[in-house]
Parts: sequence; C-alpha cells; structure tokens
Amino acid sequence: MRIAQLANFVSQTSDGLKRSVDALGEGYAQSGHTRLLVVPGAQDCVSTSSAGTVVTIASPLMMKGDRVLVNMAKVRRVLEQFSPTNVEVSDRWMMTWAAKWATRRQIPSVLLSHDRMDDMLSFSMELDVAGQIHFLNRRLARHYDRIVVTTRYSAGEWINTKANLMVQPWGVDLEEFSPVTDRGISHGPLTLVYAGALSREKSPHLAVATAVELDRRGVDVQLHVYGTGPHFEELRTLAGGAPVFFHGYLESRAALSEAYTSADIALSVCPVETFGLTALEALACGTPVVVADRGGAREVVDPCCAGWASPDPVFLADAVLNLAERLREDEQAMRMAARKHAENYPWQASIDAMLTLHESLLTHSSTPMKD
Repeated sequence: MRIAQLANFVSQTSDGLKRSVDALGEGYAQSGHTRLLVVPGAQDCVSTSSAGTVVTIASPLMMKGDRVLVNMAKVRRVLEQFSPTNVEVSDRWMMTWAAKWATRRQIPSVLLSHDRMDDMLSFSMELDVAGQIHFLNRRLARHYDRIVVTTRYSAGEWINTKANLMVQPWGVDLEEFSPVTDRGISHGPLTLVYAGALSREKSPHLAVATAVELDRRGVDVQLHVYGTGPHFEELRTLAGGAPVFFHGYLESRAALSEAYTSADIALSVCPVETFGLTALEALACGTPVVVADRGGAREVVDPCCAGWASPDPVFLADAVLNLAERLREDEQAMRMAARKHAENYPWQASIDAMLTLHESLLTHSSTPMKD
C-alpha cells in the first residue's frame, strides 16, 4: 500500500498527536508499505528515511504557536505526485477536501479523530456547542470511509451521526518508557509529576490546584511540571507559594521517562482527554497515576495502579492521598502492576489494526463512490 498521512497542529511540542502519527507511519513503513507524511512547518522541506517521506510545507503560525496547512494547492500536488492507495487524515475540520479528493479517485480515506470537540469546548471555553458539533460531525461522517477514535469516551460525540466508526486504542513506547530496575523505596516529599501542554484544554490548572490543595492540608508534597504553553504565567500565579516547579518542555523522551520514574505519582487529570497517552507513559515507567473519573484516560487505567476522582482539586487531592497510602503499603508490587498494565498497549497492536483497516478498505474501494 501507499499510505498518505495528512496532519495539522503537528510540532515538536504537540506530544500526543505527533507521537501517534509518527508511530503509525513508522510502523507502516517498517511493515513494508510506502508512507508519505505531509505536515505544516516553518519552511518547505522534504526528508526521506526508513520511516518514509516527510514533506513539510511552509505554513503560518496560528494560535498557541501551532502551524496549519493553508496552501492546499501545494498539498494536492504532493498527493497527486505520490499517488496514494490510502489517505489518512489527522484534522477533522480543515482537511475535508482531502477526503473529497480521495473519493473522486475511489481511494479509501480514514479520519483519525484525536479530540472530543463538544466536551473540550464546553470544558475549556464554557461553550454549549454540542448541537453544532453534532451537525458538523454528521456532515463530516459522509466523506470518510472510516472514522477512528481511541476510546468509548471519544466515540460518544459520533453517536447518531451515521459515522462508520472504529474504536482503536493507541499504544505506548514500552522501550523508551520503562521502569528503573534498581529504584529503592521512596522517602522524602510525596513527589508528583505532570507532563503535557500548558493550555487549558489539557487541564494543567487541575494538576497545579491539586498540589496547592495538598500543600494547604500540610502534606509534604512537590509537583514537577514538564511542558510549555500559553498559560504558563497563569499557572505560576495559581501555584503561589506552593512547592510547584516548572521545568519547561523536555525534548528527550529519555529525560521524560526519567521524570516519570523519579515521581511517586503522575497526574493525568484532564476530564476531556480522549485517550490518555501520558497516563500510559507513566504506567510504563512503573509510576501509578491519578486521573479524572471521566474521559479517555479513565478507560486505559486499572485500579491496581491508579486512582481517580471528580475533576476538582479537593477530590483529586483525596485520590492522590489514597493512592499514596496504597503505594506505601507495597510500592514494589504497585510499580510492577503499573508496568504490566501498560504492556497491554503495545504500539504494534495499534499499527496492525490500522493496517488491517487500510487493507480492508482498499479491497472494497471499487464499491460505489460516496456522496
């Protein structure tokens, strides 16, 4: 197969989306298929490696420092030159033309839906847009042969849209994220870690406020925050005098793995997260996690090595303390359980499932064209 991936909002700091697109694409190439990735960037560039060909098209900066493909004529020329057998899109709003382009050529198209837009806009911007999003999703569903989501939670916004839906969890890199084998029993402050974008839709405010609440109760606690984003100053103000340390974005996954392994508990508390990659990365490092009691992360954790609560700092602080008590009772067993649970999510399983989907759609691509 010749699989063309088109993605927006992909940058060095767009962790979850970039990692999923890269992991899938590299897996396609390693399985013997020809892979093309088209992404926005600061300037035009083409690079070729064992992972396929990456075409970067000069694109303007948008909000939060992301770039978005706007020169669709250039993207179209790249596609036509590549002559894909399959098209895979990671942007539901600005790439619908690519699905129509594929339809006219009887090329199967797949949309990877990375966000749950109705809940995200309601939570981060307090906008009641469920009706409008449902209407747009109904229209969108007509153009793609399959829409892939990662959890039952993320599938929720596609109910009654007539979307041809597939629920497929993503994976975690079990080699890059791994436990420290000689770690001793934890002493000193209760050490928490948050890794992710410092933007409202990822709920770093909840993580910081949870640490502030624990500090207010007199708990000897530290929160280490890894990430960058538009709300850094706001978060620093929220932290006040509490022991919250901002370390910026970690480019090295090895450094991020070390940050997870050095913590007692990781916080992945966004209630509108559609999957929970950071939760799985922490678990892969043998670090238990606290998540919100709703959202995608709740689906990918297990009570043997995780706790959850309503997305409120008071209740999340309670969950942290409960999990910390369990951790003190048998730290080695809980860390082993965390790693074992993460091993249920190898990237190869996701890659194999997506290749099976692409092959199935290609087999049936001679059926009547979509509207």
